[in-house]
Amino acid sequence: MNKFIETIKNIWKIDELRGRILFTLLILAVYRLGSFIVLPGVNPEVLDTASSGSGQGLLGLINIFTGGAFSKGAIFALGIMPYITASIIIQLLGFAVPYFQRLQQKEGESGRKKITQITRMLTVAITLVQGSGYLAYITSQGAMSPHISQSIFWFSNIIILSSGTIFAMWLGEKITDRGIGNGISLLIMIGIIASLPGAFIAEVQAKFAGTPLVLIIEFAIFFLVVVATILIVQGVRRIPIQFAKRMVGRSSGDLPMAGARDFIPLKVNAAGVMPIIFAQAIMFLPLTVAQFFNENAAAESSFLASLNDWKSIPYNVVFFLLVVIFTYVYTALLVNPQQYAEYLKRQNSFIPGIKPGTQTQDYIDTLTTRITLPGSIFLGLISILPAFIAKFGVNDGFALFFGGTSLLILVGVVLDTLQQIESYLLMRKYDGLVKSGRLKGRSGMQQIGASF
Repeated sequence: MNKFIETIKNIWKIDELRGRILFTLLILAVYRLGSFIVLPGVNPEVLDTASSGSGQGLLGLINIFTGGAFSKGAIFALGIMPYITASIIIQLLGFAVPYFQRLQQKEGESGRKKITQITRMLTVAITLVQGSGYLAYITSQGAMSPHISQSIFWFSNIIILSSGTIFAMWLGEKITDRGIGNGISLLIMIGIIASLPGAFIAEVQAKFAGTPLVLIIEFAIFFLVVVATILIVQGVRRIPIQFAKRMVGRSSGDLPMAGARDFIPLKVNAAGVMPIIFAQAIMFLPLTVAQFFNENAAAESSFLASLNDWKSIPYNVVFFLLVVIFTYVYTALLVNPQQYAEYLKRQNSFIPGIKPGTQTQDYIDTLTTRITLPGSIFLGLISILPAFIAKFGVNDGFALFFGGTSLLILVGVVLDTLQQIESYLLMRKYDGLVKSGRLKGRSGMQQIGASF
């Protein structure tokens, strides 16, 4: 306990770190405030009742990601998901369209700025589509006030919803630039955390009224799942490298050291939490399309209806496959074997038993593919675990935290944020957040990896 208090004091002593943390908290408070500002002409009581009845489906999951804004008809009802969807599209275009490949890989900072601009414009277009689907849902549930014209209702609220998403995107970018951690991920995380206390209390009340032993078993399983998630998020495969010679010290008597050893850390889950965020955004698309049909037409499509139920077999099969695919896609974007091979060659180093150049590149690429397979399968299994947990009597709200998007986002974002805080502490020669070793977040790069 004394160690924890001392660490908090050290964090508060660093002016830049203290300012970044306070700025992040302020932005998150603004985002949460927007989740309670209701759209004009919307009856939140009617909409909340309708959303509660849809809690078994994907609507309840969307409501969790937006921190309850979806069921309140708030200005942040769409949250940051349109931006995530736009990012997915741009990432995929980077594989298929030469123009986007050139922007991502060869044009450096100017290319990244151009991609950011295109992503923002695409976010507006997607928000208009998803906003129209959301307003259609509000109208179908009878939550639109009868005292307002339908044309005015649609025109004004589609502008407000679009502005809310763009503003949320801007808040996330400000956190990334002037705060702590990845702003977009933090906005999603704060929405998820907002629903955790209510789900936890409901589960405790339900189990204490029945069998308390079941509650203890649930918490034990929850703890093990969290530990397994942390292990896979922080796990690395070290590739040993050997330097031809390395100078030690600065005196004239020092001699080169031949055969000095180091390593390249390849993360088992290099993609972090992004594949499951991407996959979740894709799963929202069928629901958006369904809002443009009347209830009878949507019900007639059994497959479309199953994709609206996060406990159905089709939903979980599709979700699992999307997570695995996006893990490989995002890992391919982050890990560039050619850059590793070129860097080793410039540093006059090599992997023992592997020739420099093309063979080194192929070796790293093969090894990355092999370690990504178990990482992607684990992410896929974690993503569908809540559906199995719910079958054993855990209430839906709390079951979502036993895995899936909620747990992966919480673990990934928290580790990433703590890693940034620890870097500030170590840079000021304070003790880190852990007694031994280094805390590794999703974006943590060590040793040679930091050079990229």
